[in-house]
Amino acid sequence: MENLKNVTPLENFDWELFEEGEDYTGDKSRKDLVEVYDNTLSKVSDREVVDGTVIAMNKREVVVNIGFKSDGVISLNEFRYNPELKIGDVVEVYIESQEDQRGQLVLSHKKARVVRAWERINEAFDNDKIMKGYIKCRTKGGMIVDLHGIEAFLPGSQIDVRPIRDYDVFVGKTMEFKVVKINQEYKNVVVSHKALIEEELEQQKKEIISKLEKGQVLEGTVKNITSYGVFIDLGGVDGLVHITDLSWGRVNDPKEVVDLDQKLNVVILDFDEERKRIALGIKQLTPHPWDSLDPEMKVGDKVDGKVVVMADYGAFVEIAPGVEGLIHVSEMSWSQHLRSAQDFMKVGDEVEAIILTLDRDERKMSLGIKQLKEDPWENIDQKYSVGSQHTAKVRNFTNFGIFVEIEEGVDGLIHISDLSWTKKIKHPSEFTELGADIEVMVLEIDKENRRLSLGHKQLEENPWEVFESVFTVGSVHEGTVVEVMDKGAVISLPYGVEGFATPKHLVKEDGAQAQLDEKLDFKVIEFNKDAKRIILSHSRIFEDEAKVEEKKAAPRKEESKPAPSQSAASTTTLGDLDALAELKEKLEGKE
Repeated sequence: MENLKNVTPLENFDWELFEEGEDYTGDKSRKDLVEVYDNTLSKVSDREVVDGTVIAMNKREVVVNIGFKSDGVISLNEFRYNPELKIGDVVEVYIESQEDQRGQLVLSHKKARVVRAWERINEAFDNDKIMKGYIKCRTKGGMIVDLHGIEAFLPGSQIDVRPIRDYDVFVGKTMEFKVVKINQEYKNVVVSHKALIEEELEQQKKEIISKLEKGQVLEGTVKNITSYGVFIDLGGVDGLVHITDLSWGRVNDPKEVVDLDQKLNVVILDFDEERKRIALGIKQLTPHPWDSLDPEMKVGDKVDGKVVVMADYGAFVEIAPGVEGLIHVSEMSWSQHLRSAQDFMKVGDEVEAIILTLDRDERKMSLGIKQLKEDPWENIDQKYSVGSQHTAKVRNFTNFGIFVEIEEGVDGLIHISDLSWTKKIKHPSEFTELGADIEVMVLEIDKENRRLSLGHKQLEENPWEVFESVFTVGSVHEGTVVEVMDKGAVISLPYGVEGFATPKHLVKEDGAQAQLDEKLDFKVIEFNKDAKRIILSHSRIFEDEAKVEEKKAAPRKEESKPAPSQSAASTTTLGDLDALAELKEKLEGKE
């Protein structure tokens, strides 16, 4: 106890630190020490992207040091895109929390990539910069590209300047892209690889076009085939071979001449530096077929060919590759009828023709096929002499007659007045129909205009010779009213003949007017054989009878004068005369 000394306790002694075993000898407070310690660490904030260094890693996790008081642990799955990750690599991390419930720093590499990538994408879009991306997979209409963690859409049309046939070959490739569209609201990004190629090609085009000359022959590759021509890649610039410049012959489909990716020589026909259009030709590299045409070929020669084009006015026939002649429709038949060329031939037909005209300078040729047949009008007088009878086909109607064809190239007209001896025909369609056969007699030949005048009624005897003795003036015959007009009525008489009665001659004894289809007796008051006209009267019958009665009531001295008898004419019938009987048989036979 004596050895004990009075000890004065230290002022502000930190018993808590002492209990933990720390050596405390300085005068600084704990707060000061903590502040000194904190100053040695990085200043970080939550939701911030910083760079960190990989200090350790295993099969599941990666430890990253960002210079903070603790390290962060990130799942290795977030680095799947980078299988070559190793200790010492600097990576981007997103600080989700500086300290969780266990005091652990919480980091995310995936979120850091997205944040940084979005910043880079916007910067690239604003400053027209190029970005590298990884093509992950195919999707409808294009591809999905990974741009530093953000999925962007690459349309199929923006992959290359050439049409893409197989999209799968691009999957798994890392390529350069240009950001062409950003939707900030939905975080959608559209990229293009084609735009980069086009910029490069634009410079190449200017350089190539500046060196082009008309007539220059270049080697190119078939890039695309369309219905109107072929696009040729000339090594950075495209030219078009129009379908008409593929071959000297007719080309229906360019695929018949060239194949995709085929290498061939082309000649420059024309180019436009401003519009960067180049017109190319292939056929111009070979001699024109007309130049190699047989020099001995002349007008009148027979040639064989194939119909390649049809038109209403004619057919184009290829007699050699690139050498065509026109057969006009008028040279297909001796017929004068206006017809379409399609009535005679069609595309693909093999034909034989005669050369009608040949112009080697203009490279034109006209052909004919009707010349292979004899012209029927050369011996028309012998074959279709006046008075000869033939069977013709009805081709056309007019108000004044019927046009018929006896044979191909031999036409004729039957005037409406030459159709029937007895019927009054208003229009030829009442008598026959188109396409029907009709018997005709040649009345007149017009060789100069290649036309015949024909008749149909002339095949029978003129019944008006007999009618003159039958329908005598004053004779009475039963008739039927078949047509009523303002000027009168048409009366059908026996044996197919017709007469006419004016309104005043249609009045019946009771004062009524004769009606349509009514049968009455009619008296002939006029007969004109040349005009084929018979004028009739019904009222005249009872009017004449009244006159006879008046005469009977007259003084007896009149009885000594013989009165004209009407009964003989009234009772005369065709059956009483031999001539009429013969006519009746003929008419009945015709009917």
